[in-house]
Amino acid sequence: MTLWVFGYGSLMWNPGFDYEEQFIARLPGYHRSFCMRSIHHRGTDENPGLVLALDERDEAQCAGIALSVPTGQEADVLDYLRERELISSAYLEKQLKVHLSDGRIVAAVTYVVDPHHVQYCGGIALEDQAQIIAQAVGGRGPNSEYLFNTTAHLKELGIEDVELDWLVNRVRNILG
Repeated sequence: MTLWVFGYGSLMWNPGFDYEEQFIARLPGYHRSFCMRSIHHRGTDENPGLVLALDERDEAQCAGIALSVPTGQEADVLDYLRERELISSAYLEKQLKVHLSDGRIVAAVTYVVDPHHVQYCGGIALEDQAQIIAQAVGGRGPNSEYLFNTTAHLKELGIEDVELDWLVNRVRNILG
């Protein structure tokens, strides 16, 4: 059986593994938002940044991509993803049904935020998110770069995200 991975943030523009197929995909019941403090990749313990996570919400739907892993590489890809995504245990690894743009519904490895984890910060006002993102820097670079890359890739894919578009404009304004 094919291993699928759902990407909604940096996995869209930097998956870090080879894949055979890529489809636009929708995940019902989850909302993409900057609801997780980043103390490793896009911030520090002293100055946490924010990263995108999937926050469970009734009636929500997140558009992203689904990537199929080549046969024989499943274990290596899962090891890589777990090292990358589960660095602080703020994400939970789940197999969730995603709707591919070709009409199929497949189970995909998906990383969703643990709302009980100390790094969870759902509900921060957009202006406050923009201020944090404009200032934070972590091991993988500026928090703003993460926002800009993710939003640019969403646009390339034809996926609209009004909140992220607002944040891009506001963060660019803050940065001058």
